[in-house]
Amino acid sequence: MTTIETHTDTAMPSPTAAGSGSAATDKFKNERATADTSPERLAAIAKDALSALHNVILEHGVTYPEYRVFKQWLIDVGEGGEWPLFLDVFIEHAVEEVLARSRKGTKGSIEGPYYVANAPILPSVSTLPMRAEDREITPLVFAGQVTDLDGNGLAGASLELWHADNDGYYSHFAPHLPDWNLRGTIITDEDGRYEITTIQPAPYQIPTDGPTGQFIEAQNGHPWRPAHLHLIVSAPGKESVTTQLYFAGGEWLDSDVASATKPELILDPTTGDDGKNHVTYNFVLDPA
Repeated sequence: MTTIETHTDTAMPSPTAAGSGSAATDKFKNERATADTSPERLAAIAKDALSALHNVILEHGVTYPEYRVFKQWLIDVGEGGEWPLFLDVFIEHAVEEVLARSRKGTKGSIEGPYYVANAPILPSVSTLPMRAEDREITPLVFAGQVTDLDGNGLAGASLELWHADNDGYYSHFAPHLPDWNLRGTIITDEDGRYEITTIQPAPYQIPTDGPTGQFIEAQNGHPWRPAHLHLIVSAPGKESVTTQLYFAGGEWLDSDVASATKPELILDPTTGDDGKNHVTYNFVLDPA
């Protein structure tokens, strides 16, 4: 088991939306995303997007005061570094649905704003890096197999796994957490199998002290995400799948603020004699 030693004071102030947003924005800016989009396709998408927005304005009779509030809110989102948060919570699930149309294997879900590449490499049977205080949370033993569409195990497949701690914070985005806390890249054995020990995650609120929180509060919405694990599963010659796994009976499953839950992605752990929660989930990858 990999243990991260830390002497952080547990009374440290919680990370803010601005702090988390700035970290997510800086990470995304450094990646410099590109897409092979022709000018004609871009023009068609832009035209339809603006037309849809114009129709909303006309249908609802948006006033100049409301327009000015909207303009100021857009500025606040940018200055607060919250575009990754806002877009990944409210927009990404629709983009993921487009990708899902071409897949036959495991259902995908949103990546979210808190992915970090190059997490520590771990063997097929392993424990995620965690702090001493994390080990006091109910352990979760998460096992299964990665296969192709025909059910053949994929040796050497990788599962990039990350999730929040019991307070809803992600390492690399919350200053009181050590790097790589509850993150790892697990390599499957010769049969494509894995067994990962981590902790049972809890539901959490997305950061609400910035403009994204104001957006939710203004419409009497809620900022909660159900408890979940993030994964990117990949293997040579196969399409990778980015997904999230949730927990049966969990709060907010039916009203996830990010609209990212799917019935196929629900786990139902059972408590073993060892006091740990155990669950099995198999991943099926499409050919590249």
